[in-house]
Amino acid sequence: MKVLQLVTTPRPFFDLQIRELEERNIECTTVTVPRPAEGGRSITDYLRYYPTVLRHSLSEYDLVHANYGLVTPFALAQPIRPLVITFWGTDLMSENGWLPRLSTAVARQADAVILPTKAMAANYSGPHSLIPFGVDTERFRPIPQQEARERIGWDSDVPIILFPYDTSRDVKDFARAKRIVEQADVDADLRAVSGVPHEKIPYYMNASDVLLVSSKREAGPMVVKEAAACNLPVISTDVGFVREVLDGVSNCTVSNVDSELVSAVEDVLTRGDPSDGRTAIDGLSVDEMADSIVDVYDRVLADRGSKVAGSR
Repeated sequence: MKVLQLVTTPRPFFDLQIRELEERNIECTTVTVPRPAEGGRSITDYLRYYPTVLRHSLSEYDLVHANYGLVTPFALAQPIRPLVITFWGTDLMSENGWLPRLSTAVARQADAVILPTKAMAANYSGPHSLIPFGVDTERFRPIPQQEARERIGWDSDVPIILFPYDTSRDVKDFARAKRIVEQADVDADLRAVSGVPHEKIPYYMNASDVLLVSSKREAGPMVVKEAAACNLPVISTDVGFVREVLDGVSNCTVSNVDSELVSAVEDVLTRGDPSDGRTAIDGLSVDEMADSIVDVYDRVLADRGSKVAGSR
């Protein structure tokens, strides 16, 4: 099977998806939206994207898979091949109303829609398949803390609280994370990590004692699933799919109340126990994710074949 994959910017979970699909003999060609050397994308970059997609659409693909709402209109550049759409979160849940409206309008013309979380279903009423983003559990795995700290050069006599974002991003609210740690009756070291290669993140997670997410809003975040795969306790604001993912996972807290987050930091660091996220979370495996996507592809192609045969 040959699939044209459309995406704005590939993310680690998208790259993992492509890798797993290709291991299942799905030949994928990925076309990304052009990005200038400096600054964000402009409308001109998206206008340049259209002829690129159209040119690729003339090749022999079995179907087109649009990943993220902003690329869905370009998937309609070819009206012949079946269209599968995977929404990532902000495309359905963004505060910019035009993006969810655009995403849902195009989705009505798709052959199949994939949602990665139940929370997103509240923003999309049409038929869909629920396929959670998987985590590379071979990479994100429990590693002895001392080994992980030596690997990345961390040394600390007190517990380490990991803040997994750039502290300058307002939506991640580092100020709140700092305030929570300062109010907690524990001696701990809050460390922010960003801009490091994705393959090194498991070492930073295992070198830490707890992951702290203080975001104002999130589409995911995948970092919570990755931490769970490492059995790292997570303390997070109630954003994105965090509550859904961590439901029933030990030594994790989801709350928007600062006093509860402070108490959670104290409890987790006092006990010093890991979480059981690796075994407690359903749908963590990339194998399940890839198999489910292939099932959607097969169903779409079978349905399209039946419609073509029925019109003869």
